[in-house]
Amino acid sequence: MGKRDELIEKYADDLRTKCGMQPDMDLLTKVTIGCGPSIYNADSSIVASSQDGELETVKVNFLMKKLGLPDGPDLMEAINQVIDTYGKSERNKYRAVVYYMLTKHFGKESVYV
Repeated sequence: MGKRDELIEKYADDLRTKCGMQPDMDLLTKVTIGCGPSIYNADSSIVASSQDGELETVKVNFLMKKLGLPDGPDLMEAINQVIDTYGKSERNKYRAVVYYMLTKHFGKESVYV
């Protein structure tokens, strides 16, 4: 099993145990691949949810650019909802897991087909 497969398993485990959802492994794999090399870097693989600038980056670069969503207050509300689901006290919020949950939240799975 390669490094990416190990990370995907770790993300799936987080979705099951910390977020209480059964992951769609095909979608999770595609979202993880879409994150590119950032998943291998300890700093960039994590979403720093306590930093407003980081959340703004998720909104602009992922929700608006990748998923093609129009700007609006619902975007930041969705990000905050995902962070709450993951657990505010959870130190390591993996970017691929956050992106996966946002993709599901907005029903934008078709972006990864």
